[in-house]
Amino acid sequence: MCRNIKTLFNFEPPVSHEEARSASLQFVRKITGFNKPSKANEALFQAAVDDISDVSIRLLKSLETNAPPKNRSEEAAKAKARSAVRFSSHSVPKASAARF
Repeated sequence: MCRNIKTLFNFEPPVSHEEARSASLQFVRKITGFNKPSKANEALFQAAVDDISDVSIRLLKSLETNAPPKNRSEEAAKAKARSAVRFSSHSVPKASAARF
């Protein structure tokens, strides 16, 4: 239902409104259990996404760090490499079930 919400703080270039809104949408989907809300809940759902997005941007702009900003493309490449290792198609021997 929901892909992972990505870290948005301390990147160069800084977080965009679109990225914050996308993360907010994923968060609201996760906590409500709705991929798409019903017509009765649609306005409240969208209002929650907008509110969370606004608060998230305000938070990210106010946070401070001494660490240098991360490069988005470098971090994406690292994540892709980790994923390739994690989901590689090498065969793993199955553990045999022990009977007692």
